[in-house]
Amino acid sequence: MAEGIARALGHDAASAGTHPASEVSKNALKVLESKGISTHGMYPKLVDDIDWRSYDMVISMGCGVSCPAISIDQDWELEDPVGQSLSVFKACADIIEENIKRLEAI
Repeated sequence: MAEGIARALGHDAASAGTHPASEVSKNALKVLESKGISTHGMYPKLVDDIDWRSYDMVISMGCGVSCPAISIDQDWELEDPVGQSLSVFKACADIIEENIKRLEAI
């Protein structure tokens, strides 16, 4: 969701995980689409496949993972909504959007 929200706000962004699923969560897609955000071409990516050095910031959503080989600028310490209700996904997306907008204000 973070990649889609950041891109919709005009940022170059990529999301990746240490153990990506085989497909993007259906609830994540529903939340993004409800916000008018295109989900075309979204797919889970392995963090090792992203050139994280090419971005201005690397932000961890949290979710209890550690990435010792990656320099993380901020950790937002969010709970992973996977497997939870659509309302949990919506709340997580709202927090992500608020955090991105806070970064824009800096």
